[in-house]
Amino acid sequence: MLPVTPAGVLVGRDSEMSVLAELVRDVARGQGSSVLIEGEPGIGKSALVRAALAKGPDAGCHVFWGAGDELGQALPLVPFLEGLLVREPSANPRRNTIVRLLRGEVSADRGTDVSAALAEQLLALVAEQCAAQPTILVVDDLQWADPATIALWARLARSVRQARLLLVGMTRPVPQREDLLALRRLVGDVGRLQLTRLTETAVADLVAALAGGRPEDSLLRLAAGAAGNPLYLTELVAALARSSSLTVTAAGAAELASGPAPGSLSAAIADRLGFVAGPVRDVLRAAALLGVDFAVRDLAIVLGRSVADLIPAVDEARAAGVLAESGNGLGFRHPLIRAALYDEMPAPVRAAWHRDAGRALAEAGAPTDRVARQLLRAVGGPGGTTEPVDEWMLNWLAGTADPLVGQAPGVAAELLTRAVAGSPAGLGQHDWLESRLADALYRVGDIAGAEQVANRALEYAAEPDLLVDLHWTLAQCRIRAGLSAESLATLNQALAYPGLLARHRARLLVLAARTHSNVGEVEKAGQVAATALAAAAEAGDNWAMGWALHVLTLVTSAQGQMTDALPLFDRALTVTQADPALTDLRLLLQINKAITLGDLDQYEEALAAARQARQLADQVGTVIRLGQAHSALGQLLFGTGRWDEALAEVEILQEDLKEPAAACCDLGIAAVISFHRGETGMARRHLAAAAPHASRFGHRLIGPLALARSLDREHDGALPEALAELTAGFRGHAEELEEIEDLLADAVRLAVETGDAGTAQVLAGQAAALATDSAVPHRQANALYCRGLVDQDAARLLTAAERYDDAGRPLLRAKALEAAAAEFVRAGDRGQARAAFTRAVEVYASLGAAADVARLQARFRAYGIRRGPRAKHRQARSGWDSLTPTETKVAAFVEEGLSNPEIAARLLLSRRTVATHVSHILKKLDVHSRTDIAREAALRTITAR
Repeated sequence: MLPVTPAGVLVGRDSEMSVLAELVRDVARGQGSSVLIEGEPGIGKSALVRAALAKGPDAGCHVFWGAGDELGQALPLVPFLEGLLVREPSANPRRNTIVRLLRGEVSADRGTDVSAALAEQLLALVAEQCAAQPTILVVDDLQWADPATIALWARLARSVRQARLLLVGMTRPVPQREDLLALRRLVGDVGRLQLTRLTETAVADLVAALAGGRPEDSLLRLAAGAAGNPLYLTELVAALARSSSLTVTAAGAAELASGPAPGSLSAAIADRLGFVAGPVRDVLRAAALLGVDFAVRDLAIVLGRSVADLIPAVDEARAAGVLAESGNGLGFRHPLIRAALYDEMPAPVRAAWHRDAGRALAEAGAPTDRVARQLLRAVGGPGGTTEPVDEWMLNWLAGTADPLVGQAPGVAAELLTRAVAGSPAGLGQHDWLESRLADALYRVGDIAGAEQVANRALEYAAEPDLLVDLHWTLAQCRIRAGLSAESLATLNQALAYPGLLARHRARLLVLAARTHSNVGEVEKAGQVAATALAAAAEAGDNWAMGWALHVLTLVTSAQGQMTDALPLFDRALTVTQADPALTDLRLLLQINKAITLGDLDQYEEALAAARQARQLADQVGTVIRLGQAHSALGQLLFGTGRWDEALAEVEILQEDLKEPAAACCDLGIAAVISFHRGETGMARRHLAAAAPHASRFGHRLIGPLALARSLDREHDGALPEALAELTAGFRGHAEELEEIEDLLADAVRLAVETGDAGTAQVLAGQAAALATDSAVPHRQANALYCRGLVDQDAARLLTAAERYDDAGRPLLRAKALEAAAAEFVRAGDRGQARAAFTRAVEVYASLGAAADVARLQARFRAYGIRRGPRAKHRQARSGWDSLTPTETKVAAFVEEGLSNPEIAARLLLSRRTVATHVSHILKKLDVHSRTDIAREAALRTITAR
């Protein structure tokens, strides 16, 4: 939408213009920022931003403009999709992927959140755009935007310091949605511009510019009724001019003549529309159905006319100040003008016209979301009058339900609810629509509703594909509700259904295998999965083969046969690679394979697999899978002592974007590292942040979080409580031994220190049981370490340190060396004690574990053993010396002018990982932008000379 005032007229906004102009200059120089502009309707938000950004292209910036729309607020991400012009023909692979997702051409597995996948693609598209050119991205009318759009705006706002991006949002003060209030808190007072009413002086200046002369007192008194609202003033003066109630004297004074004047803004807008001829008004009403901004081609389709035929009406509407150019189309000069036209139509007329508009757009090949926007208003628009769901609507929904459910499950649920209610049960079309409704309800979180619909449909569903589909939704619902066992009886009935093909049987068996696995029946799950795999192979069904192999990897790993799981992973990954619909499963398999390789201490292969998973998730995954991939990589990096890299991985995504378990794991890792580095306050902030996530899954143990909580207690000297944090909930549960494997070493250490010999013996026995017949180095090391602590055996502890070194686990190696040193002191062998002590200090120092180095030195100083000469100095916490090797490389590339994607390609990292490194560099150097990093690097080079 363009300014409400004539071209070049923007009055009373000098300070705001100055702020925005500076932000444009900043982004042109490479410094990103975000700003949220608030104000009442007509106050001039859009006009201000248009004027401020007018020089953006001349400064080398690419400007994108999207807007929320009252008609489209139920459809996810439309402001970004339309603002970034993703539907326009392009050779850009990212844009083409987005378009294919929207069209349903990129197959998505059941349960895949297409909206979340779109958000990730849009985020990446913006990052790539910013890397290519300074970018200004505007989202107007955020009060009408969907939650996914608000969430994406927030994510971009958090990352603006990492990109050449000026992010602008505009919103009205009402409605006071919680997500919009969160945006205000996010940008803070510094990032908010609140447009207030014009001052008396500014009102006089605006009226003078509009009227063409200096306003006299009578005109100013009338203008005062507009309460400083620029739109009202503009419409008021225009109405006076149309009615010849305004004259300009030879002396240049604008005088108010006799005659009526509109008494409100709506009256002034109505006055403007009253001067529009009838045929033009019909065109405008049709345009009002399409929203504030619209494509001229869509308007021609809705009216059944050619674009050339519309030109006279469009020209007249523009001349009358009703329409203006907007991006690549047209738009109403203000949403209030469009609302006046829309509201004057009787509700039944609007509903019928929306229905006809939807059909016309569909038949012309318009995108699914644009058709759905019309049909949603036809069947459930304001005014209480709706159109019946006729045969054409049913046919359209039947053909587009899958992509619509994936992209906009809320919209799909509303349309499908009415369609199912309006068609007789038992017909093929009704049954299919009901299955899609169950899926849509599940995706929007209405688990009870989805289960009810699926159960109802199963009473009369006969078509095998439909049976499988409904059972899949039902199984997902019951898994979410913790009622997996109830699905087994229903699945067994379905498997007995006559006429099942191998493909249908395989898919039902996969569901049964997953259900058995979810209820802990591991052996049964493996048997059913093997049967499902055979049936799937017979049918050539990659989907069923992939899921059956997934269950088999879980079963095999749960049975302790991790090495045997590796060929199953490889086979499953080969199967899923051939089918784009299985991308989400392939990601899950790749992540699980990386974790399994790590459990086997095959860290180089594990890190490679995790990075592949991260890359794939970055390209095509949802935020959930992306979070899992970063979390898996973070765990592997933490275990191998690459703590700075681990922190970069676990800090990439906001915690509220992650699954609760992943958030707890990541925050636990960050807290553990902070405790070891002596950053107790930071560690406790991580623990506090994890608490609400941990409350969402009850007593389930997350290893890194349990370890962090234990360290917190230990830091306060509460050793029994520290031990309890590691052992609580697991006594007598041998089947959960795998879950506590990484906690055994610390648990035995604490048990010995507290004098709890019984617990120490039991836990040492569990470590020994895991090591029996195992060639995995860390399991052998755990058994040696735990037994060495219990038996006070220094030689055994040294051997444990060697095996931990073989396993690639430096933190546990240092602990074993420390324990060995203590036992050598006890035995009076100071030479051996000093050697073990020195090596322990070196390992702790290499990790940056300053708290451990200080504790160890203090402990052994009493024995006359001091820090060895090879121990490293404590790392600086700020300035250039505090940068890690990776951060130093990233800073050098920033100095060269490389973008995050370009740096990522050079260092074989993800762009998000690079962004996190840049964030750490900014914090450590106490600067605010990439330009600052480059400047500081150049100054440092000059100083060094």
